[in-house]
Amino acid sequence: MGNLRNCIRIIVMALGTLAAAAPGFAAPPDDDDAAAKGLAILEKNCARCHALGLTGASPHPQAPPFRDVVERYPVEDLEESLAEGIVSGHPDMPEFTFEADEVNAIVTYLNSLKAKENAK
Repeated sequence: MGNLRNCIRIIVMALGTLAAAAPGFAAPPDDDDAAAKGLAILEKNCARCHALGLTGASPHPQAPPFRDVVERYPVEDLEESLAEGIVSGHPDMPEFTFEADEVNAIVTYLNSLKAKENAK
C-alpha cells in the first residue's frame, strides 16, 4: 500500500508540473450535461476498478474511489495526464488517453463529485 501511495504522489507531482505549463481543459463545474458525459466515460473505462460515486468500495483493492482521489489531489492536475495518457504505478491499470472534450467532461464530473462530497 505504501508503494502505491508513493507512486500516486509522484504521478500527481509530475502532473501538477505539466498542468502548470499547459493551458487548462476544464469546463465549468456546473455543466450538468458535461458532468453526465464525464460519468458515462468513467463508467465505460474506469468503473471495473474504481468506485465512481459518493459511496461504495472500489472493485479493485488498489484502485481508490474517485471521491477519495478528488479530496486528496486537485482535479485540474489530472487534465494533462487524461489527455496525454494516465500511467499508474501498479501493473493492473491500463493506460488511458482521452480527447479534449472527454477530458472536459471527466474533469467536470470530478469537480461535481468533489462539490457533492464537500456538501455532505
